[in-house]
Amino acid sequence: MICNREFFLYNELMKKTVAIIGGGPAGLMAAEVLSERGVKVDVYDSMPSLGRKFLMAGKSGLNLTHSEPFEQFAARYGNRREQIEPMIKSFGADQLREWARELGVETFVGTSGRVFPKEMKASPLLRAWLKRLDAAGVNFYLRHKWLGWNADQSLKFETPEGQKNIRADAVVLALGGGSWARLGSSGEWVHWLNQAGVKVETLKPSNCGFDVAWSPHFREKFDGQPLKSVVLSFESFHQQGEFIVTKNGVQGSLVYAASALMRDALETKNKAVMLLDMAPDRAREWLVAQLSKPRGSRSMASHLEKTVGLKGVKVGLLHEFMPKEDFANAEKLADFIKQMPIPLTATRPLDEAISSAGGVTFEALDKNLMLRNLPGIFCAGEMLDWEAPTGGYLLTACFASGRAAGAGVMQWLGIL
Repeated sequence: MICNREFFLYNELMKKTVAIIGGGPAGLMAAEVLSERGVKVDVYDSMPSLGRKFLMAGKSGLNLTHSEPFEQFAARYGNRREQIEPMIKSFGADQLREWARELGVETFVGTSGRVFPKEMKASPLLRAWLKRLDAAGVNFYLRHKWLGWNADQSLKFETPEGQKNIRADAVVLALGGGSWARLGSSGEWVHWLNQAGVKVETLKPSNCGFDVAWSPHFREKFDGQPLKSVVLSFESFHQQGEFIVTKNGVQGSLVYAASALMRDALETKNKAVMLLDMAPDRAREWLVAQLSKPRGSRSMASHLEKTVGLKGVKVGLLHEFMPKEDFANAEKLADFIKQMPIPLTATRPLDEAISSAGGVTFEALDKNLMLRNLPGIFCAGEMLDWEAPTGGYLLTACFASGRAAGAGVMQWLGIL
């Protein structure tokens, strides 16, 4: 009886087809979970190849996850911690590293606590993963752009051969956010979900740069220059690091870390001024004492470098924002060095951002990531309404939510 029942369930399972739309980490992880149980899985992607944004993220070294303690790790997801935490408890940093090892990719922990593949590249990992999925029977359909649903609820795709209509027993949407449209994350899916009555928060830049109204002289002279060993402060945020001056404003890791707070301030108050401590290892009193020394015939630039070690773009910022007459006042000069105000005028466009905030609200989903008003349709990855800083947190949650969606599909299909 047991064997007959298992045979019956297996036959029923093999009749089930799941369509996964989006071939990034979340979609591929959902495909892995389902294919391991023998479900027929078809992955559709609008691009000519899979995992394009994943590969781009690993271009300068794939930051796969982070090694910090779980409590600290989970806190990185801010006001969506409650929703993300169960997923990363089930498949977090340790599980992700073991998963990569099983694919033949060893990882290491860098000095910052970030976790990287030993080869530093994303391509070997992706190749090994796709090979395993192919061996498990996953079918891949490239250049298939999802166009929503037909009147009969079948999936509508634009393909090189014309429109194609697909039916599936369940669907996982893993279409990414709205950044890096050229790699497939265009955010066009928002239109189709809105039409279907799904609540979607507006997509906006996350881990993004900002515009600053530089003078023509400063822009020309310092475009591309790094600001190293500075402390950026904004509201509750205080962190040391570095970022880059661009012709439009500022970008880089330290700016990205504070970007959510600064973006929201610009949105709600139409104002955001970040403060820089350009000499974090020096006390204000020491700066005043050094700057009070006679300058003699030296230029101000030479005086700043000789007395307090300030030069280059840091001196350029003093000239950009400090009244000329205050350079003769050692106390005011020290104040600007310790609290350089840089007014931000706007976030850089969404398409330039590392990631996006907004997306399908968790209130529109059940605990298994299935849309409440569209039974059998699941969502995963960056298209969900959450955000996190860079450092491996984005990828970890994408992988974890893909697995959660895959498990949700299995429950929906009665496999668990």
